[in-house]
Amino acid sequence: MATFALLLVVLALAVCLGLSVGELFKLKAKLARYSGINDLEQHKQKVGRAAEDAERKRVQASQQLTELEQKLTSVRADLEQNLASARAELEQSLASARAELESVEESLDLQSFGLYRPRYGLASSTEYQELLDAERDRQKRFVKNDQATDCPSNWTVDGSVVKGRKMVAEHAKLMLRAFNGECDAAITKVKYNNAVALENRIRKAFGAINKLGKAKGITITEPYLASKLAELHVVHELHEKLQAEREEQRAIKEQIREEARAQREVEEAQKEAEGAAAVQEAALEQARKELIEATGQQHERLEQLVNKLEQELQVAIDRKAKAIARAQLTKSGHVYVISNIGSFGETFYKIGMTRRLDPMVRVNELGDASVPFAFDVHAMIFSENAPELESALHRRLETRRVNRVNTRKEFFRVTLDEVRQAVTELHGQITFVTVPEAEEYRKTVALEREERSRPHLAPTVPAALATSSGIRLSAPTGLA
Repeated sequence: MATFALLLVVLALAVCLGLSVGELFKLKAKLARYSGINDLEQHKQKVGRAAEDAERKRVQASQQLTELEQKLTSVRADLEQNLASARAELEQSLASARAELESVEESLDLQSFGLYRPRYGLASSTEYQELLDAERDRQKRFVKNDQATDCPSNWTVDGSVVKGRKMVAEHAKLMLRAFNGECDAAITKVKYNNAVALENRIRKAFGAINKLGKAKGITITEPYLASKLAELHVVHELHEKLQAEREEQRAIKEQIREEARAQREVEEAQKEAEGAAAVQEAALEQARKELIEATGQQHERLEQLVNKLEQELQVAIDRKAKAIARAQLTKSGHVYVISNIGSFGETFYKIGMTRRLDPMVRVNELGDASVPFAFDVHAMIFSENAPELESALHRRLETRRVNRVNTRKEFFRVTLDEVRQAVTELHGQITFVTVPEAEEYRKTVALEREERSRPHLAPTVPAALATSSGIRLSAPTGLA
């Protein structure tokens, strides 16, 4: 049925086109030959539409990617900004915490407490105390005259100016009490090494307390701050002056004891010389009496004895005269130059003075149990004005002092040639011992050198004892 219908359609088409059936079938065959091209065109169109869809999707994806990158850049910038802000806040908090820690601990390090430069330089602690009292009286006047705090604003409370003034006065009183408490706490802690740190602490408290009063416009005044800082400086220098005066008093007492010992030695030498002279005079008088009555050989023997006694008497008289002269010369004494290479090294010398009759007694006292080795003498210079010679040498070598703060410490980092040149210019030519004997030190070094070369000679320490007492079992390294 379907075939018949198709045949009818073909016949109708041929009639319409004026074609024969054969031509119609030829045309159909040609169409069948090019049907693949038609299919290819359709496939091309289909691929083109797919490509357009893909391009459209690519463009959309590119746009979405661009939008995402922009959002990522924005988020990253916001994140970096937030991180930078947070980091700045943390660093600021850390710096503030470190500053607070330094202020509380008052570190001994020079960078934390700074180097204090004296501002007043008064001669005595009494003058410092008077200045301190005057500064505290000045602070009382500041408070009494309402000059310690300032509030330029006129406040009203519930419409009342009186209540406003009362509020300001109470708030200012609280701020002033807090600031005074901080200042008092700092001033009571002042020592030789923390004046600068405590000054920074007071300034920091000044800023923090004024910040609390900023909302009401109340501030502690700069002159009041300056007065508190002046009090801190005066107290610091007062403590320093008191310490210096105590050191000076100790030095004076030591000098008095030294002079008393020297005076006793001179008096004892004088008494001894007087006693020896009296004995010699008595013996000479007795010999002379016997000489008058003697004859012959006995006379010759007694004559020789008299001559000998006369010579011994003259020596005793000379000793007595020297002792009396020494007692009359209150400034005479010896300036010594000594070293202790085992304790301090080869370039450290002590230059001091003693009025002891035997200056080596003083040198031996210095080398007592407080130092591991005895001192060696390089020069012992007698002078009728020993204090002046000592002071002149100290002034000449002032820049070479080991202790630049306490001038009563008489150690100098200097060469022996420099000391000898200074003595020659100030006193005259003096013989110096250039190489110190340092017997105990050199023997100790030799002993340690031998122990290192022969370990079995080193003293042994039980392991348990060494562990419990912290003794090192290794060989000593020497003192040089």
